[in-house]
Amino acid sequence: MASPTRDKIFAAAQDRFQALGYSACGVQQIVDAAGVPKGSFYNYFKTKEGLALEVLETYVASSKREILSNAALSPLTRIREHFRFFISRYEKDGFDKGCLIGNLSAESSDSVPLLREALKDSLSTWADLLARVIAEGQEIGEIKSGLEPLEMARFLINSWEGTVLRMKVMNDRRSLDDFMSIAMRLLEYRRD
Repeated sequence: MASPTRDKIFAAAQDRFQALGYSACGVQQIVDAAGVPKGSFYNYFKTKEGLALEVLETYVASSKREILSNAALSPLTRIREHFRFFISRYEKDGFDKGCLIGNLSAESSDSVPLLREALKDSLSTWADLLARVIAEGQEIGEIKSGLEPLEMARFLINSWEGTVLRMKVMNDRRSLDDFMSIAMRLLEYRRD
């Protein structure tokens, strides 16, 4: 059974990690944002890193990666819709929060080994999903042949994360639109 206090702490951590990052966000800032005493934190979470792992897991689960497995859509459409989902999320947030995976990855270090490993796993899983869609698109002639699917998937994710960082700095969607335009041209097979 969920606790209202735990839920407040968790929601505050989601917001604070997204806004401040991991290192700049202490337990005190989380509980202050949640409006609960600091001791409450340790009733529900052993460490800040443990809480960050849960926040990351929830973020990944809400990332609609299942779009990439939707066989009702063509492979290229799946990729396009996957990134469009993120664009709509960022637009709703005002273009200033960015991607939690990217934000946490920029700060990952040996001091948070469990979080670092979870981020590596998340990025690898994402790349594997995307690579399968790219390979499927190549099989049906919708995506250019000659691209190594996993390499291209990693390139798209790396480019996306850089795009999102620029979006945060510029506080607008232009970099997202640039990514979509260029990424789709890189992938799409065109008969000339």
